[in-house]
Amino acid sequence: MGRVRTKTVKKSARVIIEKYYSKLTLDFQTNKRICDEVALIPSKRLRNKIAGFVTHLMKRIQKGPVRGISLKLQEEERERRMDFVPEISAVDVGEVKIDPVTKNMLESLGYKNLPNVIVETGVEPKKFAPRAF
Repeated sequence: MGRVRTKTVKKSARVIIEKYYSKLTLDFQTNKRICDEVALIPSKRLRNKIAGFVTHLMKRIQKGPVRGISLKLQEEERERRMDFVPEISAVDVGEVKIDPVTKNMLESLGYKNLPNVIVETGVEPKKFAPRAF
């Protein structure tokens, strides 16, 4: 069963994230030490709750925008994700195998010489069972 987070925990976690975003990570232990350094938190229990919520919010920021946190931080995070270039493209296909019917259709549309297109003659088109209504 989950716990209810108080307004104090949520508000202070959001303030810490806005001011010290660059220092924070997705690790609770690291965030706990950072919260201890940058804020005057009266008890260990409250510090741990704030650090836990900071970690939770950091994970949510990784996935997308979070309500109540400065838009500037989220814009930086979005730009960082957009600048990532994978080693191997997911859309780069070595070769595409098509049947003669598809080849005729492409030729009628004006796409005669497409690179990496191989026509397979031995493959019959799939025949589907008639639909029962």
